[in-house]
Amino acid sequence: MSVTTETRRESYKAIKPLAGRRRDAILEVMGDMEMTATEIAEAMHIRGYTKYYERNFAAPRLTELKAAGKVKTVGKRICGKTGRMVAVWVRV
Repeated sequence: MSVTTETRRESYKAIKPLAGRRRDAILEVMGDMEMTATEIAEAMHIRGYTKYYERNFAAPRLTELKAAGKVKTVGKRICGKTGRMVAVWVRV
């Protein structure tokens, strides 16, 4: 097994118990707003759901929420942090 496969598995095992709470926090933060993963992660940090800002606190959970039919992408826009085009999400 490769090192990257091992570290991905270790990370997943560490987050698994928190994933449900994090998904709930994302839905709460989003409310009825259209937001990017970066904006969601920043809002989660500001509200105290996370100890520091990290986009990956939100992005993987958005993928799970999309699969569950709870969020969807509604477009794209330039990210204020990276200057790159990113997906915009909304609650369903």
